[in-house]
Amino acid sequence: MTTTAAAAATMRLPSPFRGQTLLHPSHCVVSSRRGPGRAALAVSAAGGGSPATVLVTGAGGRTGQIVYKKLKERADQFTARGLVRTEDSKAKIGGGDDVFVGDIRDVASIATAVEGIDALVILTSGVPKMKPGFDPSKGGRPEFYFEEGSDPEQVDWIGQKNQIDAAKSVGVKQIVLVGSMGGTDLNHPLNKLGNGNILVWKRKAEQYLADSGLPYTIIRAGGLQDKDGGVRELIIGKDDEILKTETKTIARADVAEVCIQALLFEEARFKAFDLASKPEGEGTPTTDFKSVFAQIATRF
Repeated sequence: MTTTAAAAATMRLPSPFRGQTLLHPSHCVVSSRRGPGRAALAVSAAGGGSPATVLVTGAGGRTGQIVYKKLKERADQFTARGLVRTEDSKAKIGGGDDVFVGDIRDVASIATAVEGIDALVILTSGVPKMKPGFDPSKGGRPEFYFEEGSDPEQVDWIGQKNQIDAAKSVGVKQIVLVGSMGGTDLNHPLNKLGNGNILVWKRKAEQYLADSGLPYTIIRAGGLQDKDGGVRELIIGKDDEILKTETKTIARADVAEVCIQALLFEEARFKAFDLASKPEGEGTPTTDFKSVFAQIATRF
């Protein structure tokens, strides 16, 4: 059942100031200085057990593909799995036996993919489509819509809730969820795309995860760019403060790296934060991810 935009807008939105605050009153640039030695793999068995099995949902998306590839490249630390919606998406990322096809709106269809995992990285998201007939030469703005059954309520709320529930049922040790900045503002333009209130539904799923009792890391990314990662200084923020600055974008590859690093450090657990970066060439590329997570105090 589809909820109207008006009904969605009346949904309880968690207070943007819930929980503790960051150590700094505004967003902070992440130092690149090396900190103490890396902690043991957060999701692995104590004493150097076998690689942690990590499922990436939305593995056919542009950011999901990068996370899945990075996990595959670190086979000494991780056993990668991917979840995609179609066989075409599976073929696009290699079509191996570790890529499962399922529908996050149907919890039974993702059970096999989730079975036996140690960690879950959620990268699924509703995707608005442009209505046909838009002519940019005539000015104006394009109109968008969501396909029936693929609106943000179904994908970003019910679909993510299903994933969290499924992961909890198998005893998952950590969930990393990638969302978007802007969720503190009901009037944010993203909510108006297709009247989908996408940030409202994303925020509801984030709250559900934070209340689940599972260790979690919620990454609210800025504007995603298809650029090389590892060459910028990351910026951490809270409550959409970064959106008031000029540094509110980030490379998908950097988001992917933060997802993976969040699995390696205890300091990343039970944390939620906004993420952007300085432009390339300004500052020093971030390498000390332990310090990134250690300076975050916000739980939601």
